[in-house]
Amino acid sequence: MNLTKALGSVGGLTLASRVLGLVRDSLFFRFVGANFASDAFQIAFRLPNMFRALFAEGAFSAAFIPMFNRKVAEGDKDEEGSGLAHGLAFAEHALSVLLPVLIVMTALVELAAWPVTWVQTFGYGKGSPAQFDYIVLLNRLTFPYLLFISLVSLLGGILNSLHRFWVNAAAPILLNLTLIVALLFFHTHDPMATARNQAIAVSVAGLLQFVWLWWACRRAGVRLKLRWPVINDDVKRLMKLILPAAAGAGAVQINLVISTALAARFLPAGSVSYIYAADRLNQLPLGLIGIGLGTVLLPTVSRQLGAGREVEAMETQNRGMELALLLTLPATVALIVCGQPIVAALFEHGKFTATNSYYTAQALAAFSIGLPSYILVKVLTPGYYARADTRTPVRYATWSMLVNLVLNLIFIWWLGHMGPPLATAIASTVNVVLLYRTLAKRGHFVADAQLRRRSWRMGVAALLMGGAMALLNERFQPYVTGTNVERWGALLLLVATGVLVYAVASFATGAFRAADIKRLVRRNS
Repeated sequence: MNLTKALGSVGGLTLASRVLGLVRDSLFFRFVGANFASDAFQIAFRLPNMFRALFAEGAFSAAFIPMFNRKVAEGDKDEEGSGLAHGLAFAEHALSVLLPVLIVMTALVELAAWPVTWVQTFGYGKGSPAQFDYIVLLNRLTFPYLLFISLVSLLGGILNSLHRFWVNAAAPILLNLTLIVALLFFHTHDPMATARNQAIAVSVAGLLQFVWLWWACRRAGVRLKLRWPVINDDVKRLMKLILPAAAGAGAVQINLVISTALAARFLPAGSVSYIYAADRLNQLPLGLIGIGLGTVLLPTVSRQLGAGREVEAMETQNRGMELALLLTLPATVALIVCGQPIVAALFEHGKFTATNSYYTAQALAAFSIGLPSYILVKVLTPGYYARADTRTPVRYATWSMLVNLVLNLIFIWWLGHMGPPLATAIASTVNVVLLYRTLAKRGHFVADAQLRRRSWRMGVAALLMGGAMALLNERFQPYVTGTNVERWGALLLLVATGVLVYAVASFATGAFRAADIKRLVRRNS
């Protein structure tokens, strides 16, 4: 299949979701501001997000999709056309075990929300008992989201394996739309009441996402039946793969949870919100590029390897790396150089002040240093998961988390709210270096001549773009805090200028040639 075309489908929908996410965050900070209420919501929302990355979208997909594809391939070998039935039978056994575990886990967290919150915030030492109880309440309201999003992950994994990537990629749009509706129609003058309503909307959004995937599966002819839980050999293997994959896929999320907890415990009120807002902007290119590439690469590489097409798998990985660098390097430079006007245009209105924008831009610059590594993790880990190796990524993720914890404890005293994001960026870079080195040593990834030729030229083009944008920054600054039309117009012009300069620099440095564009158009036509 065409990697660029598939990425365009997934990436386009993910981009739409991320843009809606920025609209949601802009409204949230307008009505709530950067204060205790916003910090409390970000802390509560971080918990289901962490488990989603650990056990739902990340680990479950990493273990489930290769096994599902192998079952389909085995079924087709036994009897042509029966592959999907074999795959769905495996999915039903997985669902029969996953659903009871999710129900029990959700119930336990609801009952133990107080100690969970205490661990999550390191005791929230600077807050009052009433404030701590408020965070506990928000945790209870948001956690049911995990149950629904885990079921979404199973159904989405099936659809991704059938190359219906767009359905699962569109699901997060429902989350953002639900939260936007809640903000527009259920905000109050009390920030704490507005944040509580947002927590309720999170779980409602999870239910809507599940209904959307269930309907899409029915339309695709996928009908899963509930079975009595049976731990057969396939389920045992799935569980064995999930646990190490959880830490491997969720390393960034675990690092963010640690950063959030330290900020809540040791930094002034509002710091968690600065880190959250910066992370949301940093997640925009990550969602567009990294998640899209990870979604497409895992089933594609696993099918190629399952069919014994090693050369094709290597080609797919090289082009995935190339696409990642093409889009990530300019995004990294842009977020570092233009962070201040971007943050001001999106968030600086209502209760979100110019000081809040300044601190958020600082955190964004620190996060953005690690943007290439956040995305390259998504490109490199399918090389392990497609070969049923989930232990190596978890080993390296563990090292990454230890580096993050140590650097957090060092940086938070020197750099304040910039410390946790910088620690997370460095830790992620360590993870990528280890993943790449091992794949190369095993002969599972070798950078081809095209990737080697283009990668350094892309870096030079990104730096040239950064220099040009630094000179233009001051011209945009007066407009990014004006009326809505002015701020959105200035932001769009800023982005368009950066894209144009990077495109010109890419051709000037030889990173891309006219023939590449013609070939790309022919492949997608």
